[in-house]
Amino acid sequence: MSQIKQSFAWWCFGRGAADPVRLLREAQRIGYAGVELLPAELWDYARAAGLTIVSEGAGQIAVGLNRREHHAGVEAEVKAKLELAVRYGIPNLIVFSGNRGGLSDEEGALVTAEGLRRIAPAAAARGITLVLELLNSKVDHVDYQCDHTAWARLVMALVNSPAVKLLYDIYHMQIMEGDIIRTIQQAAPLIGHVHTAGVPGRHDLDDSQELNYPAIMRALKDAGYTGFVGQEFIPRGDPVEALAAAYRLCDV
Repeated sequence: MSQIKQSFAWWCFGRGAADPVRLLREAQRIGYAGVELLPAELWDYARAAGLTIVSEGAGQIAVGLNRREHHAGVEAEVKAKLELAVRYGIPNLIVFSGNRGGLSDEEGALVTAEGLRRIAPAAAARGITLVLELLNSKVDHVDYQCDHTAWARLVMALVNSPAVKLLYDIYHMQIMEGDIIRTIQQAAPLIGHVHTAGVPGRHDLDDSQELNYPAIMRALKDAGYTGFVGQEFIPRGDPVEALAAAYRLCDV
């Protein structure tokens, strides 16, 4: 078993799989401890295969917590997902800032924090962590507001709840700001979940991309990170082979 708990995002590796149950079993055989963003009809199969369902989304990327008119809808979805998370042992619910749409970063941070403070007590009461996802606004999610670690850390300070942390996506933050290892060292207590992918292209963690993933994994471990690292890249070839290669690379 890896010293870093590894999971994988179903949308990258399992979408269109001829035998999804076999893929879950193969991932567990490789050493994966969890799977993420899995269709609900496969949750029981994942648990039977010995995999934790690590995360589930709540809300929409572009329509998120940075506007008060969205708070009630996000709160209702989060509360519904919290009950499922408790039932299925899902530790993280992913939430989103939403797009800027002309909103200043200061105002967006204040309103996002306000929305998170509204739903944090319900998550805390159930032992679930809300993870605010950092995404790039340069390539994949144009105009998304939570696109720099400093902005996300400001939101965390304003919320000040152990039930709200960051989903630090290495792929997205390499595109936006780089400086991955130092950022991890500085922000580690605020990070509740991590995603990976190769840069550029969001493909395999191989020598065609620019990130040194073994060094990044060591930095996470040395910083005391104990959460999951989710492989969220689009494999160029066979999904099982890609999962196995990524697992070995990140098995520090």
